[in-house]
Amino acid sequence: MSPANAPTPPSSAAPDPAVAPELSIVLPVHDEVGSLPEMYRQLTETLEGMGRPYELVFINDGSRDGSGALLDELADADPRVWVIHFRKNFGKSPALAAAFDRVRGQIVLTLDADLQDDPAFIPEFVARVEDGADLVSGWKQKRHDPLGKTLPSRFFNFVVRRLSGVPLRDFNCGFKAYRIGCIRELNVYGGLHRFLPVLASERGFRVEELVVKHRPRQHGVSKFGARRLLHGFLDLLTVLLVTRYRTRPLHFFGIPGLLFGVSGLSILTYMTVLWWFEVPIGTRPLLTLGVLLTLGSMIMLGLGLLGELLVRTTIRPDEVFSIREIRGAGGQPALAPSPARAALVSPSDEQQRGGLA
Repeated sequence: MSPANAPTPPSSAAPDPAVAPELSIVLPVHDEVGSLPEMYRQLTETLEGMGRPYELVFINDGSRDGSGALLDELADADPRVWVIHFRKNFGKSPALAAAFDRVRGQIVLTLDADLQDDPAFIPEFVARVEDGADLVSGWKQKRHDPLGKTLPSRFFNFVVRRLSGVPLRDFNCGFKAYRIGCIRELNVYGGLHRFLPVLASERGFRVEELVVKHRPRQHGVSKFGARRLLHGFLDLLTVLLVTRYRTRPLHFFGIPGLLFGVSGLSILTYMTVLWWFEVPIGTRPLLTLGVLLTLGSMIMLGLGLLGELLVRTTIRPDEVFSIREIRGAGGQPALAPSPARAALVSPSDEQQRGGLA
């Protein structure tokens, strides 16, 4: 895209690079060249009106429609814009992970770059975080999408809500706000971006919901499909395993293992009684089912025990809890891990992040 068609940066004075931003706005981009100029204009208009230092972090997720060149023009013209270019399309979770590792604001907001999320709601998200929420998830109460997209989404949200226990109605909404301490503890990979509220809730963070305006798509095409729905349910099993059962793998594998075992042993006991009364059982399918259920039970229980062994040898205690605050009476210095423990703990946020440059 030529510079003539690129969006014009705001006319206000250039920000002081020494001033750390309060807000970080993260936008994954994949082939959204038609939406970027208007999205940039709406973002800067809203953020300038808030009067707070901010940064815009765009992740070019392997776009091939000219989005990357347009984003580079924005970064050259506006010092508040950062662009992370992926070599190919890796997906939304890696895009968010790359941005979360580099943002500098105390409040981080994510939204899609397709203009369906309205930046005018950013002040409401920020207010909710400042009132005490750690993660605020948008709820597209009235969606402007076809039934082929909304009905599977409703079913997916219902299943996630029931299995996770997190009372949100739109887990897949990309419009979210996070306290910086929250995202520092979230590990985003695969397709887990849909389940960030579940991961945060499991760590003890306060998760809230905010109704947002959903607008019809004006440019480009939706990336939603039946394949993504299938991946979402598989990722849900991953989330349940790494949250609720992360330190209890025997419970995850043992419950179905016990059910298989009881069923298999009951069938085999019945077949044994028939054999005792000289009833032929060698060709009966029920005998095969009983053997398979019993073997399946042994395999499931074995996997659970192996998982318990791995948990005991690989997971550190600090990985299974989240400290909100440590206070000492009379201005005492905060408690720190012992030198032996500190050597095992991951580097500090400052050492890990290091900024965008």
